[in-house]
Amino acid sequence: MVTVVLAVALTVVGLALIYLPTDAAADLVRQLPLPNEIEAQVLSLIAERIVAYLALAASPLLLIAGSLLPNL
Repeated sequence: MVTVVLAVALTVVGLALIYLPTDAAADLVRQLPLPNEIEAQVLSLIAERIVAYLALAASPLLLIAGSLLPNL
């Protein structure tokens, strides 16, 4: 059950980062109380859209792992 919830959350995050304009996503990150170094790293990942594609790739992998290991 946990893997299904995580997979759905990763899908939502991935799709939001792909279809949300980069400036809007950057504004959302700037509103979070993060240290400057971490904020700069997250903003660079958002600009490259790596996080979105990794989240979308991890989602079906979690669903596969959850179906193979039903106790997770």
